[in-house]
Amino acid sequence: MATSSNYWEDLRKQARQLENELDLKLVSFSKLCTSYSSSSNWDQQKRDIRSDSGSTQDNVLIAMTTELEQLLANLTAVNDKMAEYTNTPGVSSHNAALMHTLQRHRDILQDYTHEFHKTKSNFFSLREREDLLGSVHRDIESYKSSSGVNNRKTELFLKEHEHLRNSDRLIDNAISIAMATKENITFQRGMLKSIQTRVTTLANRFPAINSLIQKINLRKRRDSLILGGVIGVCTILLLLYTFH
Repeated sequence: MATSSNYWEDLRKQARQLENELDLKLVSFSKLCTSYSSSSNWDQQKRDIRSDSGSTQDNVLIAMTTELEQLLANLTAVNDKMAEYTNTPGVSSHNAALMHTLQRHRDILQDYTHEFHKTKSNFFSLREREDLLGSVHRDIESYKSSSGVNNRKTELFLKEHEHLRNSDRLIDNAISIAMATKENITFQRGMLKSIQTRVTTLANRFPAINSLIQKINLRKRRDSLILGGVIGVCTILLLLYTFH
């Protein structure tokens, strides 16, 4: 039992040591990625100066990425060994405490893995963006040098390209609004048809209601005719009185 307990303590020591190393490495890795992000925001005149040092920084970050992946793999292996130990016959009396400790180490591993992948993803996204901007800049410089005095044309071309992109966005927004309006109108038309169908069904089902509605419509029509006749007579009498 003592040997088994010592084995568990050795695994815990290995796990804590790997966790401490990962914590320090992840802090350094995050700081390097932050400095990489800051350097990528320099203006274009400093971009060429940064290119040589940037390649060195890329190599350091890639090396740290590999090292962190190895540390995470080692910590995962230690956690797996701890999980196997909890299933070993003879340790059931301490199983609850062991499982609690194992779960805590698993949570730490999950947090470190999530943080590593998040920082790594940000780094590679920044590097791809920087490579793309550098490629575009080189293409523009090459075009300028080959065309001599065509700087004005290049600027006009870039402005026109930006105008086209803005136009595309406006067209997409207009299409989206039109589609939403069409769906809304279709929905309202369906609702009106449904209401009309229900009213017709109700009228057919209850003839007395249908007859009452018809009488109301006839009375309204009669009242309208009477009111129109009275207004017409009054208008004629008013005109006769005015001109005589």
